Amino acid sequence: MKVNIDINEIKKYLPHRYPFLLVDRVIDLEETKITGIKNVTVNEPFFEGHFPGHPVMPGVLMLEALAQTLGILVLQKEENRGKMGYFASMDKVKFRKPVFPGDTLKLEVSVTKHRARIVQAHCEAKVGEETAAEADLMLSILDVKK
Repeated sequence: MKVNIDINEIKKYLPHRYPFLLVDRVIDLEETKITGIKNVTVNEPFFEGHFPGHPVMPGVLMLEALAQTLGILVLQKEENRGKMGYFASMDKVKFRKPVFPGDTLKLEVSVTKHRARIVQAHCEAKVGEETAAEADLMLSILDVKK
C-alpha cells in the first residue's frame, strides 16, 4: 500500500538519530514488505573520508539502512511498540554498484521468515532499477532495558 511516512514518524519507531538515521521516508508498507528512501547527499559525514575526491557511500551503511528499514516494518506494529530491533545476522551480502552523492537509494525489504522474536528478510538497495546492494538480514526483537 502506498504511504508517505516522513522522518518525524520514522523517529517514533527507530532509536537512531543523526548522523546514524539512514532512512528518510517510507513510500510503501504492507504486512511483510516495506520500501524506504534514503536521499544520499554530499553533506553526509562519511563522505569526508570515504573517499576524498571520489565520494562513495560505504557498503556497510547501505546494509544498515536496509536493517533500519526492516526495523521500521517490525517496530511500527502495535505488538512491538517500545521494543528494539537488534541486527542479528547478514548472509548472502553482495555489493553490485557504487552509490554516489545525489543518488536516491530505494530500500526494498521483504520478510521471508518471522517466528517469535526473530525476523528474517531479503533486502535490496537500488539506485533507479539497478541493485547497489543486497543481503538476507536477521533482526532480533527485544524489550528495551532501562
